[in-house]
Amino acid sequence: MTTPSNRFVAVAQHRSWPWCRRCSGIALDLGSARTRAWTSGRRTILDVPTVTLPGDSATCPVQRGAIVDTPGTARMLGRLLGHRLPRGGRPLLILTTPVLGGVAFRTEARTAVEVLRPRTVLTVPTARAVAVAADADLGRPLLVVDIGAHLTEVTLLADGAVTDARCTALGTSDLDSLTPPSRITDAVVAMVTGMLDQDRASQTLDALRRGPLLAGGGALWPDITCRLADRLQAPLHPVLAPHTAAVRGAARLLQAAHAHPSAIAVTETRAAHHP
Repeated sequence: MTTPSNRFVAVAQHRSWPWCRRCSGIALDLGSARTRAWTSGRRTILDVPTVTLPGDSATCPVQRGAIVDTPGTARMLGRLLGHRLPRGGRPLLILTTPVLGGVAFRTEARTAVEVLRPRTVLTVPTARAVAVAADADLGRPLLVVDIGAHLTEVTLLADGAVTDARCTALGTSDLDSLTPPSRITDAVVAMVTGMLDQDRASQTLDALRRGPLLAGGGALWPDITCRLADRLQAPLHPVLAPHTAAVRGAARLLQAAHAHPSAIAVTETRAAHHP
């Protein structure tokens, strides 16, 4: 289980970027098991396994929230999205990132997405994207529990910024006869308890009383959700279609960026090969 050594705040950067209303946009959630993307003008979300190649020879370029094969990730993205972009287009790309993925994940991800020739890459913590998808009130402390296939994250948001986060390399794909759903429940409870113990401002307690948002494929497992609500003694609020919440939140931020670039709080990186 990973715990940050001290509390941190994701600082938003409000800057303008070159934008052409005819340019395309991409919202991308690069998960260990599934990659989900939404592109401007489409009504559906692309949802495919995170593998370098279809078939038995496929390898997994993203593992436990870390990109372990950047060229393979780039090939996958090119195959998935390259033909869906206008010829010569330079999309604005909003990418969700694991809250504790840090600089390493963002650096490797930005290298991989260069295959799509983005004009600008914006990153947003997965927990914040989930909150946006759920129309959550970000003016109040909020706990987001994201139970994925290979990674489970618990994040505290205050005023929309990450103020504490914990994660464990455990997810629904690990569950079998020797690893029951209670393992995930116990891990989430331990992470929330640790956050409560370290929070001197009572934001975590306020957020817990409000009820955590629940996202990721694990939110669809009654064995997890029922036990978790009982252990936390708090109401749980599963997000609609929880497995796609992160990419839907990124898509909403992308749409907001089209109309009002200064209205979204994400981190910007200008694509290196464009002036």
